[in-house]
Amino acid sequence: MDRMRELVDILNRWGYEYYVLDAPTVSDREYDRLYDELKELERESGVVLPDSPTRRVGGDPVKGFERHTHIARLYSLDKAVSEDELNAFFTRVKKAGDATFTVEYKYDGLTVCLTYEGGKFVRATTRGNGTEGEDVTAQALTLPSFPLAISYMGTLEVRGEAIIRLSVLEEYNARHPDEQLKNARNAAAGAIRNLDPKVTKTRRPEIYFYDINYMSEGGVSSQEEARKFLEKEGFETYPFFRVCATPEEVFSAIEEIEVERRRIDVLTDGAVIKVNEEGIRSDMGATDKFPRWAIAYKFEAEEAETTVEKVLWQVGRTGKLTPLAMVTPVELAGATVRRATLNNYGDLTRKDVKVHSRVLIRRSNEVIPEILGAVSHVEGSVPVEKPVRCPYCGSAVEEVGANLFCTNEHCPPRIVQRLTHYCSKNAADVEGMSEATLSVLYERCGVKRFSDLYALTEESFFEDGKRWEGFGSKKVSNLLEAIERSKHIPLDRFLFALGIEGIGRVAARELASFGSVERIASLTYEELIAIEDVGEVTAKSILAYFADEENAAELRRLEEAGVEPYGREQPRSGAFAGENVVLTGTLSAMSRPEAQKRIEALGGVCQSAVSAKTTLVIAGEKAGSKLDKAKKLGIRIIGEEEFLAML
Repeated sequence: MDRMRELVDILNRWGYEYYVLDAPTVSDREYDRLYDELKELERESGVVLPDSPTRRVGGDPVKGFERHTHIARLYSLDKAVSEDELNAFFTRVKKAGDATFTVEYKYDGLTVCLTYEGGKFVRATTRGNGTEGEDVTAQALTLPSFPLAISYMGTLEVRGEAIIRLSVLEEYNARHPDEQLKNARNAAAGAIRNLDPKVTKTRRPEIYFYDINYMSEGGVSSQEEARKFLEKEGFETYPFFRVCATPEEVFSAIEEIEVERRRIDVLTDGAVIKVNEEGIRSDMGATDKFPRWAIAYKFEAEEAETTVEKVLWQVGRTGKLTPLAMVTPVELAGATVRRATLNNYGDLTRKDVKVHSRVLIRRSNEVIPEILGAVSHVEGSVPVEKPVRCPYCGSAVEEVGANLFCTNEHCPPRIVQRLTHYCSKNAADVEGMSEATLSVLYERCGVKRFSDLYALTEESFFEDGKRWEGFGSKKVSNLLEAIERSKHIPLDRFLFALGIEGIGRVAARELASFGSVERIASLTYEELIAIEDVGEVTAKSILAYFADEENAAELRRLEEAGVEPYGREQPRSGAFAGENVVLTGTLSAMSRPEAQKRIEALGGVCQSAVSAKTTLVIAGEKAGSKLDKAKKLGIRIIGEEEFLAML
């Protein structure tokens, strides 16, 4: 056992030097000699140490990805595409305190989260929706970018980006002429999310680590300290890392990245700017989607010329008609573009877009590239006709401002789009239920309402005694299981899934605080507009939705099908009952999320910022601008000791 321990330590050190530091100190032959000796000892003893390098060999294919809930949420990043937007970010930070900033490359790959317990690697997951991701442990074990054992003995989540180097992609495509990987971004995601770990290993992805997502004990006080922790523990990090004292220094670092990004071996499309100090981060908090203390600066989008082959009209769930141009395929920003969007008919005519004309397209943050305008027309260029009838159902088209709308509430694409929205990740999250699948279900099974989904059975996918083509038993089983899981749904996601006009994810969360659909349906106009994220138009939309008899009937059908939206009723009693509480600074006894949960369990309402409605501020160490504002407003302030006594 002593010799095994010695071999594991030696081989892990050599592997770190080779893969992470890119500075090998021994020959491949010497490494292989000790590796073979270790494998033989493991075979004879039947023992494999937790951090043995032999664990990194690709195992058998997995049957499917299990879902896993992250300990702490993995937020995405807000984006800036101009200096003005970045300056607005600096202004927000300045209000929170005197901060320094860190600047790093923004990698274009797949975000992953690794978990350690008691110093041992236990799990790797994708980011997923930020709260829940897919378990890709078997795939991650084929990568040499991270240690299997670390010195930190608490529970730890670290965050990184899985990438495939451009040179590795080129080599792979040269070796596999019949299996070309289109671009590094998709190649990395495909490698990590391949059910066969052996395939993952052949594609040679790596992970660049850049953040600590959760620590059960202790913590770090800055991004700079987090970076040092990752490097000390043996995680692969990218060499570029700048600490900047001023916005001017940040812009200088961004310029450095913009020049160098075309020379490096990694696909990147921007820079990530973060507040360095943890105390200021805590004070700034997060929105429903992004941390307020970080932002991604996206470089100017790439543009290309192509030809419009035809223009189709898409119908959304509200009935809005959107022109979609099918274009001659062109390579742009690492992807093959075959279609590009225009906002509406007015946008199409203003940009002088015609069929068979040359146009300029741009691909930036949009999934579908945007047409910027016509470059030139040819003799055969044809203006796009303004539709007077819906191209799908033939109903009259209504013009409202710059937009065109199908007036038929039961237009097939509208129905399919409503179903697609209901099944989407941030709504009911019916995994595998794509727009294409829902189109088939609409056509073959007559699935029109949300409640129709819950009536589907195994037999629904048969016709004349034969199973539908493309719907094998495994796919059908997965779909039915996903539908069943969606019955138990958080109230805010259920409200968002219903597609009530004006109800986005933030407003849905505000409404969910009332605890039930029945309570929300009973709210008056005055009660609705008093909610922070609900305006007059949205309040009227909510009232109209619950007043509609068909909507009421659909809610009853969903209830009868077993759909159970659950919310958190605010306790009416407890030490914090009636208090609107703001936490600022760092608490030594617990994390901020834990403190918020305990406050809410005792009747309090936690707020992200100090306002006239705030009744109590809890100030930990290094409390920032929120404390100053609370003092100015005369709000009651307590320290951690008094807070713990109240608990």
